[in-house]
Amino acid sequence: MHHLNLVKMIDFPQLGDERGDLIVVEGGQNIPFEIKRAFYICGTKQGVVRGQHANKKTEFVMINVAGSSKVRVMDGSGNEAIFCLNKPNTGLYLPNMVWKEMYDFSDDSVLLVLASEHYDAEEYVRDYNAYKDIVAVNGNSI
Repeated sequence: MHHLNLVKMIDFPQLGDERGDLIVVEGGQNIPFEIKRAFYICGTKQGVVRGQHANKKTEFVMINVAGSSKVRVMDGSGNEAIFCLNKPNTGLYLPNMVWKEMYDFSDDSVLLVLASEHYDAEEYVRDYNAYKDIVAVNGNSI
């Protein structure tokens, strides 16, 4: 099965009252892994594309906690999907070994990324042709 089939949107509980919303994300609960790393992307200029890599091990959930962005995911076999992230109570789950590109950031975009692994430069595949070669030989499993 292609890992693109595992990419999915996740709705988070929206709690709160007249004071405002409270949105809860919990590792191993509504996030389908234990969170080992979190980072956020902000201040991205128009026309800039972020990501442009696949990860051999790491799974991600991306949440635009403010503003909006788009995420293109590809499986190296010609299949792709585009997701618009524009609500702080929804996230995009990305399994390992999908190619990801984030783009079309609004000026006020803050894209929170939750990761299943600590950073390891060795598990990044940053060249799309190399990624396609890996997928051709191994499928989406490493």
